[in-house]
Amino acid sequence: MTIYIVQRLLLMLPTLFIVVTATFALMHIVPGDAVLAQIEEGTNLRPEQLEQMRERLGLDKPVYVQYGDWLWGLAHFDAGVSLFTGRPVIDQLTRAIPISIELIIFSQILSIGVSIPIGVISAIRQDTWLDYLLRTTSIGMLAAPSFWIATLVIVLGAYWFLWSPPIGYMPFWEDPVTNLQQLFLPSAIIGLAGSATKMRMTRSTVLEVLRQDYIRTARAKGLSERVTIVRHVLKNALIPVITIWGASIAGLVNGSIIIENIFGLPGVGRSMITAINNSDMTQLQINVLFYASVIMVINLIVDISYTWFDPRVRYR
Repeated sequence: MTIYIVQRLLLMLPTLFIVVTATFALMHIVPGDAVLAQIEEGTNLRPEQLEQMRERLGLDKPVYVQYGDWLWGLAHFDAGVSLFTGRPVIDQLTRAIPISIELIIFSQILSIGVSIPIGVISAIRQDTWLDYLLRTTSIGMLAAPSFWIATLVIVLGAYWFLWSPPIGYMPFWEDPVTNLQQLFLPSAIIGLAGSATKMRMTRSTVLEVLRQDYIRTARAKGLSERVTIVRHVLKNALIPVITIWGASIAGLVNGSIIIENIFGLPGVGRSMITAINNSDMTQLQINVLFYASVIMVINLIVDISYTWFDPRVRYR
C-alpha cells in the first residue's frame, strides 16, 4: 500500500505540470493586460510609463522566460507576488483556503447525508409512489444548475420575503452561529445539486445487491431488514457510489467557484475570478495548482478506500 501511495503521489507531479502549463498558456492567449487592469479609468499614461510598469512586473520578458522564472521560484517554495496587488500570492491563498475547504466539507456532508439514505429508501420501496417521487426529485436536482438555484434563492427571497442571505465570511472560531448562517445555504445548494447522481447510483447498486444470494441467505437466517441493509447491503453497494463521488469532485470545485462569487465568500474560487478579471497570472496559477492538488488527493483517498469496502481489493 505504501509503495502504491508513493507512486500515485509521484504521478501527480507531471499532471500538475501540465495543468499549470496549460493555465499559463491560456492566460497569454486570452485578451487582457495586468498593467492596464491596475490603471484607474480615465487615467492617461504615456507608452514609456506603461513599459516601465511592465518591466517592473517582469512582463517585458519573453513568455518562456516568465514561465521558467515562475517554475524556478515554485521549486524554491516561492510562488511569487500578485501582479495586481504586489503582495505574495501565498498570503491570499492561505486566507482563502479555509473558506473553500469549509464550504466543500459542509456541502459534502449534506450531499452524502441526503443522497445515500434517500437512495436506499428508494431501492427498498422500489416501484412505489415514494420511489417515483424520489426519482423524479433526483432528476429535477440533476437538471437544475447550482448557480441557477443560487440566483433564484437570492432573487425570490428578496422579492417575496424581503430577505437576503448574509454576505461575507465570519471564521467559525470567532462566531460559530454567524459562520453557519453564512455557509449553510451555499453548502446546501452545492451539496443538493451534487447529490442527485449519488442518489440514483445508490438506488441502482442497492437494488443489485439486494438480489444477491447472500442477501437471501441473511434474510432466511432471520436477520431483520435493518441489520441486513446496514451490515450486508450498504458496504458492498457503496463502492460505485464512492467512485462517482470521486469523479464528481471536479464538478464540485467548479460549483464552489461560482457559488463563492454569488454569495460573496472570499474563498479560492472568488480569488480565481478576480485574478482572471485582472489578468493576474501569478495568483491564478497558484489557485489552479491548489484546486488540481485537492482533486487528485481526494481521488487518491477514494482509491485507497476501496480496500476497506472490499477486502478483495489489494494494492501493491
